[in-house]
Amino acid sequence: MKKSEKRKGKAAVANRKNQFMKYAVTGTAAIVILIAIGFFFLNPSGAKTGDTVMVYYTGTFDNGSVFDANLDRDPLVFTLGNKSVIPGFEEALIGMRVNETKTVHIPVDKAYGPHLERLVHVLNRSALPADMVPEVGGIYGVTRSDGAIARVKIIDVTADNVTIDENHLLAGQNLTFTIRFAGFYQG
Repeated sequence: MKKSEKRKGKAAVANRKNQFMKYAVTGTAAIVILIAIGFFFLNPSGAKTGDTVMVYYTGTFDNGSVFDANLDRDPLVFTLGNKSVIPGFEEALIGMRVNETKTVHIPVDKAYGPHLERLVHVLNRSALPADMVPEVGGIYGVTRSDGAIARVKIIDVTADNVTIDENHLLAGQNLTFTIRFAGFYQG
């Protein structure tokens, strides 16, 4: 074999090695990118107890009428597991991923509970401040005997008595929420 043929052979081998290295680097980069994309989009983990989350929601009654929504306000921010929202709402968020939206029906027992008659009281009007003019449907803050402040709704007014209801305004209602998990709060 001539010297020139050996050089050409070595050059061809070197070219093949360089080409192989280019393919190896390109292939490795493609695999890393695919793994990153797969992790980001296919990661099954979502919101869990202890996470502080941000959500947008629309709440409706069984008849479809809206009782509350925050779509045009700041997101609701709370920590899952600290019981600052109704149980059914919190349970619906567990496992949700960022930007996921779902609609959930929350029965009375996972919402604000049943309407309790023991929280309806008849008061003598003389127990009210003299300048207060109670109106049916009015909502007031009152200090209970244990020092806690309760929101009460006046449900009846007579010449001698005022009937108030200490139940939450949504007690006894099945609720439906459309929830969009906006993200994790990093504040």
